[in-house]
Amino acid sequence: MKRIKLLIILLVCVIVSSCIPHKDTIYLQNKGNSTNDTIPYNLSEIQKPYRIQIHDILNIKVKAIDQETVAILNPSGEDVLNATSAERAYFDGFTVDVHGNIRIPTLGYLNVLGYTTEEIEKIIEKKLLDEQFKATANIFVTVKLAGLRYTANGEVGSPGSVVLYKERVNIFEAIANVGEIPVTGNKKEVKIIRQYPQGQKIHTIDLTDVKVMQSPYYFIQPNDIIYVEPLKQKSIGTGETAVSSLTTIATIVSLLSTTVLLFSRL
Repeated sequence: MKRIKLLIILLVCVIVSSCIPHKDTIYLQNKGNSTNDTIPYNLSEIQKPYRIQIHDILNIKVKAIDQETVAILNPSGEDVLNATSAERAYFDGFTVDVHGNIRIPTLGYLNVLGYTTEEIEKIIEKKLLDEQFKATANIFVTVKLAGLRYTANGEVGSPGSVVLYKERVNIFEAIANVGEIPVTGNKKEVKIIRQYPQGQKIHTIDLTDVKVMQSPYYFIQPNDIIYVEPLKQKSIGTGETAVSSLTTIATIVSLLSTTVLLFSRL
């Protein structure tokens, strides 16, 4: 009788420890003391201007009163008519080389490493006015990143690289575009591997806490790698819920009991 009680207690402990807590599956929880507001604090989204890095692809367009005079500065993409948007950006865009330079027709090499797109617009416009055009030409320059590319690995629906044609993408949008984090993914410790001029750094954010919106890593940047670790419950393999854990344990106990009975009859 004591052995049965001990077995029951052991099974209960295993079930409790192997289940994934409900609070670990919910995004944006209020973990403070406030009980009335959905978002208890005056949260401000933090996003510093992105500064160009090597291997980035820039889409540069120049407009003027006489558009023919700036035609050479605007790639037409006629050689890749059947290309996708990402392919067209690769062929028509200006790729930042390992020295931080881009090569622009008639202007030559221009260093853009560490500059924002707005700063590059002013640099190109000034260079054009100083070297080739007069103010009356009404030169208008736009510089944009050719898509925001990032990679998601680990416990997500569809791991891989994604290109989004938006200037701002937060972590929830990024994850939604790769198929969501399953129950077995660790939402409390999502890692973001980010590129910096001096190398890569790993940052960790908690998606279950509403204060994640205050994080400087709430908005992803080009070339970010998002990694979601699996919870230990997946490694143990006992199940995601109490029912699935109980089913797994019951199967194991049944197999052990059958094995013991077979050997006892020999």
